[in-house]
Amino acid sequence: MRSLTIREVRAALARLEPLLAEEGEIVVTRHGKPVARLLPIRRGKRMPSHADLRTAMPRLKTGSEVLIRADRDGR
Repeated sequence: MRSLTIREVRAALARLEPLLAEEGEIVVTRHGKPVARLLPIRRGKRMPSHADLRTAMPRLKTGSEVLIRADRDGR
């Protein structure tokens, strides 16, 4: 973790990304008090596949279009 003042952040804006990758976390201070914390975005998470969920669900004997139509007619 590295601490930078707002002026240092403004001056280092062009090299902020490599600095953040190197340090891992940057705390921005104003008058010696922390005002912000910069963290890198975590990447690499994939969206879960719903195939397992679909295969685990039991199949309905009647189609959903029949059930929806019966529900609408019943109202």
